[in-house]
Amino acid sequence: MAKQKTNYTCTECGGITNKWAGQCPSCGQWNTLVETVVEAAGNRFSAQHQGLAQTSPVLSLADIEAIDVPRFGTGIEEFDRVLGGGLVPGGVVLIGGDPGIGKSTLLLQALANMSRIKKTLYVSGEESGAQIALRAKRLALDAKELQLQAEIQLEKILNTLAEQTASCRHRFDSNHLFRCIDLCTRISGAGA
Repeated sequence: MAKQKTNYTCTECGGITNKWAGQCPSCGQWNTLVETVVEAAGNRFSAQHQGLAQTSPVLSLADIEAIDVPRFGTGIEEFDRVLGGGLVPGGVVLIGGDPGIGKSTLLLQALANMSRIKKTLYVSGEESGAQIALRAKRLALDAKELQLQAEIQLEKILNTLAEQTASCRHRFDSNHLFRCIDLCTRISGAGA
């Protein structure tokens, strides 16, 4: 049987350390560390990876009520068909594929259409505003209502989103270029 893993928790400040010491390294108080047993991690799907929702039981597909939700059309009939009738409010759609197959062009067309009805923001992490404007002109799109931000720093993008209204549609192009300086995190993927 494997040895139980223990930590030492300070009774004064709640600080945790792996090794016992006479003085708490967090608050400096003496003789306040108490040994606590750490629960076994189990497997890679254990408590440390739990989602926000409760675990659902295994059900027969026939026992699950399928509730259709309202969708917002993109103005591109075939794209809306693939999306099941359009975009779901609050949903996320990942468009992937090889470079040059038209992901950005398709989504520029969809956003130009949607911007005529709702406030829409296009965030590009790879192409400049001039490149996107040139593509819109080449495609003869009516995109004068479409808002654009060419940015790769996640903090700046989040600030822009915070300034936008709740009714704004957001589109991110080339997520793999976004970088969060504070978290040193890279988000991988194509367009989302």
